[in-house]
Amino acid sequence: MTRSLSPGRWRLYVITDEQLSRGRSHLQVVDAAIRGGADVVQLRDKTASSGRLYQVALSLRKLTREANVSFIVNDRLDVALAVDADGVHVGQQDLPASAVRRILGPGKILGVTAETVEEALVAEKDGADYLGVGPVFEARGTKADAGPPQGPAIIANIRPHTRLPIVAIGGIKAENARLVREAGADSAAVISAIVAADDIAQAARELKSILSAGDPGR
Repeated sequence: MTRSLSPGRWRLYVITDEQLSRGRSHLQVVDAAIRGGADVVQLRDKTASSGRLYQVALSLRKLTREANVSFIVNDRLDVALAVDADGVHVGQQDLPASAVRRILGPGKILGVTAETVEEALVAEKDGADYLGVGPVFEARGTKADAGPPQGPAIIANIRPHTRLPIVAIGGIKAENARLVREAGADSAAVISAIVAADDIAQAARELKSILSAGDPGR
């Protein structure tokens, strides 16, 4: 993790989605999000071929490395390793976190989705570096397999039981971002509120300001 911020210092976590980005490529979205202050970006594309995903990941790896921004690949451990991404994020239906950790080794970031205290505890035991917790609010058009939104209480319920940084996810935007920090999340993963915005950099800038309010030095 030497090249990137540690997950506990992340505030704005941007996830790409070309289905929502109004014709803009993963690279265009990430470039603008970084200019707006994204601390970490995740490449997420459920429809791309392995070959295309690899090429996109290579371009994002170069961009994020130059910007000193963490780069995570969603689900695809093979692609993450092939481009030397900073890490990978897996859900409860993907490879078990313990297996992913063995393959990744100790120097990479492993994120694991957790919706319950039990899932959070298992993820921590299996070597996760951070938890993706949600869905917090109603999210439109991003994750078809997501469960019903549970509100900031899902963060507050898990927070006392784990030392791991929590990345809140699900319908987070400028109007509600403050609530996830107040509930105990270290950062927020944002998809549509940034990738579908008229001005991606400005949307990122606004969210980063809200999420980092109260940090030392601000």
